Amino acid sequence: MNIGIVCYPTFGGSGVVATELGLELSKRGHEIHFITYRQPVRLELISNNVHYHEVNVPEYPLFHYQPYELALSSKLVDMVKLHKIEILHVHYAIPHAYAAYMAKKMLLEEHIHVPIVTTLHGTDITLVGSHPFYKSAVTFSINKSDAVTAVSKSLKEDTLRLFDIKNKINVVPNFIDLDKYNHQFKDCQRGMMANEDEKIITHISNLRPVKRVQDVISVFYNIQKEIPAKLMFIGEGPEKENVEQRCMELGIIDKVIFFGRSNEIDKILCFSDLFLLPSLTESFGLAALEAMASGVPVISSNTGGIPEVNIHGFSGFLSNVGDVDDMTKNVLHILRDENRLKKFKKNARTQSLKFDIHAIVPQYEAIYEDTLTKCLVL
Repeated sequence: MNIGIVCYPTFGGSGVVATELGLELSKRGHEIHFITYRQPVRLELISNNVHYHEVNVPEYPLFHYQPYELALSSKLVDMVKLHKIEILHVHYAIPHAYAAYMAKKMLLEEHIHVPIVTTLHGTDITLVGSHPFYKSAVTFSINKSDAVTAVSKSLKEDTLRLFDIKNKINVVPNFIDLDKYNHQFKDCQRGMMANEDEKIITHISNLRPVKRVQDVISVFYNIQKEIPAKLMFIGEGPEKENVEQRCMELGIIDKVIFFGRSNEIDKILCFSDLFLLPSLTESFGLAALEAMASGVPVISSNTGGIPEVNIHGFSGFLSNVGDVDDMTKNVLHILRDENRLKKFKKNARTQSLKFDIHAIVPQYEAIYEDTLTKCLVL
């Protein structure tokens, strides 16, 4: 199949998943065309089966906000005709599904029929999409898609609750390439981050308020009073300065390492003992899955799709949003017993196997084939 993929080319979960999906599909013999305004961050290799097409948005003084949707629709039309793209897979309802539908209508004028598969990732539904200014457009875009997927059961339920959806929504979870998590790092490298007697706690996010990074600090502050520990912060975002200030106020700045946007996440996770994810909401929790693939148990909130990934009492523990004391108790329960820690590490890796890329990508292939077949009948 010739497949066009539209996504946000950023460090966010949707962009990462879309890019990894495209790369895996290319390995399975499909021709993949990424169509977006910048090369996706994890799209390191352009090959005969993987192509990138940049969407250029001309700047005109007339427009206060440049019309990206219009530029994207036009680019999609051109790429479908030029490369004979058979199906468009768009990640995020707005603006991508909306732009894809406009492209589809333009192509129909030339008797070219290209079906649209829309994947919902979370923010497009629970935050942006449910805003009254966008709700009608989101509803329209989802209902006009030829197939719709959501990355968790929780997100599917939220979508059906917030919008008047006539389309069937298939749940296809996010995934991970477990082959990339068979680490060969040496134990001596751990000493670069912490002393031998210190436990390593890790948090990865874009440091937005929704991630409740202040709770990460509160939990760690409680932990380091009980056992020797270091905290690894990976990511950049609006809360970083506040987090650093709080660490200084609490006198723990020497126990916290800020890595920013690190290219060594796999190495940091390899030597981590525990992962913290106290988010206000998560449609899935891809960062938690990445930790579990590295054999790191997860202490998280019980919101959104996280309970579908992190199994309470097996791969880690779940707590109510904001319950710092309960999270602290669960962390110490795992870390104070080496045998228990080893068991949770093993369980975390076992749980991650359910989301192996080789098990999930065929589900998308089946949806593509089913969608194309239905469109041929029409």
